[in-house]
Amino acid sequence: MVLSTYILDELRRVLPSLAHRHGLGPNDIDDLIDALSIQADLVEPESVAEPGLTDAADQPVLGTLISALRNGQAQTLVTGDKALLALRDRYPIRTPAEFWAVHGGL
Repeated sequence: MVLSTYILDELRRVLPSLAHRHGLGPNDIDDLIDALSIQADLVEPESVAEPGLTDAADQPVLGTLISALRNGQAQTLVTGDKALLALRDRYPIRTPAEFWAVHGGL
């Protein structure tokens, strides 16, 4: 698993608003972010300006993928973000369900 500080910060920002879906409280979210930061390889996102991305907040996420690909640390980006998934014809991007179908039983 490869992440960037940007992605960890984004998780910390977004997860509280999704508490109704995942049931995590503030301390649980902090513990999750801490565990991810310890277990993941952290990379610095490449600076990208992908014109196909309408949300500027997605640029560093794509930059994290590109950095990880260049360093041989990752093979695909797993996301449910529709704007990023729209780029799957140019980048190795899969939904969580697609990733699980291929790698879940390993």
